[in-house]
Amino acid sequence: MKKIIAGVMLLALFVSCKDKKSKIDPFAPITNLVDSALHRKDTVAVPVETGPVPTEADESFNDFIYAYASDDQFQHQRTVFPLPYYNGEVPSKIEERFWKHDDLFTRQPYYTLLFDKEEDMDIVGDTSLKSVQVEWIYMKTQMVKKYYFQRKKGCWMLEAINLRPIKKNEDEHFVEFFERFATDSLFQCERIRQPLVFVTNDPDDDFSILETTLELNQWFAFKPALPTDRLSNINYGQSNRDNSATKILALKGIGNGFSNVLYFQRRGGQWELYKFEDTGI
Repeated sequence: MKKIIAGVMLLALFVSCKDKKSKIDPFAPITNLVDSALHRKDTVAVPVETGPVPTEADESFNDFIYAYASDDQFQHQRTVFPLPYYNGEVPSKIEERFWKHDDLFTRQPYYTLLFDKEEDMDIVGDTSLKSVQVEWIYMKTQMVKKYYFQRKKGCWMLEAINLRPIKKNEDEHFVEFFERFATDSLFQCERIRQPLVFVTNDPDDDFSILETTLELNQWFAFKPALPTDRLSNINYGQSNRDNSATKILALKGIGNGFSNVLYFQRRGGQWELYKFEDTGI
């Protein structure tokens, strides 16, 4: 019944839509992550005495990180041992014999990305990158675990891991806000701008998207399941400042075509959702 109601509501939205735009997905290199990486899996090099050899997966960090997370042998080859590990200000090192395979976010149906502004989304898929950090943001404990990857001589390598608390300031911190936003429906109602801008696929044109608005009850019919425990993030070099007045949270499916983007703005020291984009398949 819920699907029927949502379908009727979506049809009504199309009738009242106010803008039509070309359908451009800056995350296309990532949404094809699994298929692309699996296609390249056979090209992963075996260990040699002279060190790691660049593979086709190294051309794109997105392809590399999936190969790294899904292939245990490849992960050992592409991790610098003993691996520097920092727990706050306390340094240590992980010997290879104590390393346990890390799946990162690849066992989940989707992962998340954080941006301060829309222009930074264009960084995704840049093949000229030399340094990328993969992050776990733990909302309940307010901690961040960051994996530092560097590309040297054409090969991506994990060079360090850092676990630290999230820095806070006087304004409401986005991570603290989002944990409550994702778990408290009453709080969620208070923090959604009305009307909410809604961007979705044009059912009559596969290459265009429509822009309209949602009322509060419509948001609850169309909203995705939100992460409540932790957020993943791949830092390609985009701005992601704690004191930013805007945040973009992208939820991207791994091999399933799911794509939602939530746009937040801080007004009067408090965060609110002002735009919702659903352009998945």
